[in-house]
Amino acid sequence: MRIVFFGTPQFAIPTLEKLLAEPQFQVLGVVTQPDKSRGRGNKLSPSPIKELAVAHHLPIWQPARIKKDPETIEALRQVGADLFVVVAYGQILSQEILDLPKLGCINVHGSLLPAYRGAAPIQRCLTDGVRVTGITTMLMDAGMDTGAMLLKYETPVSLWDNADRLAAKLAIEGANLLVETIYTLDRIVPTPQEHAAATAAPPIQKSEYTIDWTRAHLEIHNRVRGFYPNCVTSFREQPLKILATVPLGIDFQADLPLEMQKLLPEIETLDLSNSGSGTVVKIAKGLGPIVQTGSGCLLLQEVQPPGKRPQSGTDLVNGTRLAIGEILG
Repeated sequence: MRIVFFGTPQFAIPTLEKLLAEPQFQVLGVVTQPDKSRGRGNKLSPSPIKELAVAHHLPIWQPARIKKDPETIEALRQVGADLFVVVAYGQILSQEILDLPKLGCINVHGSLLPAYRGAAPIQRCLTDGVRVTGITTMLMDAGMDTGAMLLKYETPVSLWDNADRLAAKLAIEGANLLVETIYTLDRIVPTPQEHAAATAAPPIQKSEYTIDWTRAHLEIHNRVRGFYPNCVTSFREQPLKILATVPLGIDFQADLPLEMQKLLPEIETLDLSNSGSGTVVKIAKGLGPIVQTGSGCLLLQEVQPPGKRPQSGTDLVNGTRLAIGEILG
């Protein structure tokens, strides 16, 4: 099986590694996004997929806009691939490109389609608080994740999963599912998607990272883990990243660690009538500050002050002498 791989971020690495390890597959080359400026010096850095391709001495194409790049399209035509495999590449492929390989193009998508079509399926499922997600392999068409489905893998989502942990798990399962899909491709009957049931997972905007403390505690918690590690609030006129939280509510008591469950009766006795959203209403010894939200209270479990490494909520309290009544945001 002669394959060209399209991918860019870390999420795509396990799939390319899996393809390279299969003796019956030949990876002809890799298509990935152009190098990007990163860091204080704005030095150009390659994508994770490019670094892996370089290590394996694979041909690499990096068109800025592949649909408008006749040289890349012609090069892909000349390699004579049986299959294109696409994992989080980051650009839409034209029908001209989709028609190049003999067996078509297979995409590994980080959701149970038709749910969460788009660029950020893992992040959006977490911010929505879903408890089951997965991977879908599909035959690509010219739409945005609208092609016929091939195989699916389902996995439960924990209340404590964040975008990094869930992506790492799904990346591995996606690689396994892709190989299974290729080996059984001649026996799979593609299933058309139910377009009326589709939901969208649009790209994340930087403005979404700012925490709105008037939201409910569970909603804020879901956004912190979905947008990990980027959610931010202000504290003493400085930005403070919020990396991990615990929603303190009876509705999900069974999900809470025992030491957190013991806090619930104490939370219920607090007089919150005179404190607004974002107010520190309690310091839980050995656990961290507890903040009032628009509905319910939220424990700050892990944070990151500017210029410092991530630290526990308790370290924040001790290092800043955080006091009850201080306001975040």
